[in-house]
Amino acid sequence: MSVLACADDIVLLGKNEIEIRQLFVEMESAARKLGLQINQEKTKYMIVERKNTLRQKIGHLKIKNYKFERVENFKYLGVILHEDNNYQIHLQERIKNANKTYFMLQKFFKNKNISKKLKLILKNTIIDKTLAYALETSTLTKRDRKQLNIFERKVYRGILGPVYDNEKENWRILTNKEIYPMVKNPQ
Repeated sequence: MSVLACADDIVLLGKNEIEIRQLFVEMESAARKLGLQINQEKTKYMIVERKNTLRQKIGHLKIKNYKFERVENFKYLGVILHEDNNYQIHLQERIKNANKTYFMLQKFFKNKNISKKLKLILKNTIIDKTLAYALETSTLTKRDRKQLNIFERKVYRGILGPVYDNEKENWRILTNKEIYPMVKNPQ
């Protein structure tokens, strides 16, 4: 049995329903002694498993006078946890947030008076941190990495912009092979 706690966000972890019930009764008793109450509306439960055996049971968990709703996923400290340990929802949320950050900085990135080096530093310190928040605990699949690479290339192209090709005498978008050497050695 385990307890994760950060301020008033508490997660009870157990191998089975009996452990969760025991842990909840202990926690509720300790909270009552301190004058705290469990908020039944905000309290949810989730069964995490790899097999689909318990997913058909939809309902509530009743402990003492409390009745808790079952959920498929929830957000804890900014991380979306899913009942089948699928991080895809969290990854999509991270990409969405990083995309919002990127668009908020569009005027800055399009300003020709600001050096590419400074733009890349900003990308690395703000956009990359927004994108990577809590992903270090995730196991990324090839599909996940591909989604991250697509987003990253979009941001690099937005920062570095199109390039004039003297040989073909026209503007074109940079390729990945051209972007990454520029990123390693910004001008």
